[in-house]
Amino acid sequence: MLCIYCGGETQVTNSRLQKKANWVWRRRECSKCSGVFTTLEQADLATSLLYKTKTGHFEPFSRDKLFLSIYNSLKHRKTSPSDATSLTATVMVNLSGHIKDATIQRDDIIRVTIEVLKRFDRSASTAYDAYHPA
Repeated sequence: MLCIYCGGETQVTNSRLQKKANWVWRRRECSKCSGVFTTLEQADLATSLLYKTKTGHFEPFSRDKLFLSIYNSLKHRKTSPSDATSLTATVMVNLSGHIKDATIQRDDIIRVTIEVLKRFDRSASTAYDAYHPA
């Protein structure tokens, strides 16, 4: 990876896997300017994961769409986007066991999301279920 300060080559000086968030934290140091910075590496699901729609078509998975649907189901609460972000991360971790051949079923996404929302707020899970029937 190139340095964000001078464009020189960098080396990883520290690396940690964040299991719950499914990303890798890395501390990097530039060999040219000695600058130190942190990177967070995460799989780009939009290019590597497909989901099967209700009609049987395949579309790229969008974490942003999942986030927006969760955020919209929380509108009855005085909530911040960070709640929806945390819930989306929890759903993503729980979905990892349902991925087969880089494909996930729409019904699995809905079921897992409803389960996560039920533990957080039953009204939110009901709102989500109303707009995303299985």
